Amino acid sequence: MTKPKAWANRIIGYENVPIDQVLFNSKNWRLHPKAQQAALSGVLSDVGVVQNIIINRTTGNLVDGHLRVTLADRNGETHLPATIVELSEAEEAEILATLDPLSAMAAADREKLDELLREVHTGDAAVMEMLTQLAEKAGMYSVDGIDAPMLA
Repeated sequence: MTKPKAWANRIIGYENVPIDQVLFNSKNWRLHPKAQQAALSGVLSDVGVVQNIIINRTTGNLVDGHLRVTLADRNGETHLPATIVELSEAEEAEILATLDPLSAMAAADREKLDELLREVHTGDAAVMEMLTQLAEKAGMYSVDGIDAPMLA
């Protein structure tokens, strides 16, 4: 049995970058519907920034965080925290194509999600709508009076 290849650390630093200097990636394929924009704006208003945007030093392109940069600009913010990585153009394309879909592949543990959602308190309607849709998608609510089955 061969030993797996060691993971390379592609992170070369962290910076607080001016949003007016961020280069949106022309290959970004993600669209951000109004409901997503409103929900993220609500979370940012409720809590603030907790995740860095990602910028590739090689190309200067934004790799992750397009909506956060857009919302920061709309809100009059001037800087965002960024993780700076060093990737080839091909590696940048791979990360751009896979980062969000990999996260979306995760399944929900309904019991833990239920516990977590009971701890979330927000007055933002868009955030509440998003959390309601999350719970519905996880099958946590009954449909037509029939309880949705729990995952094993």
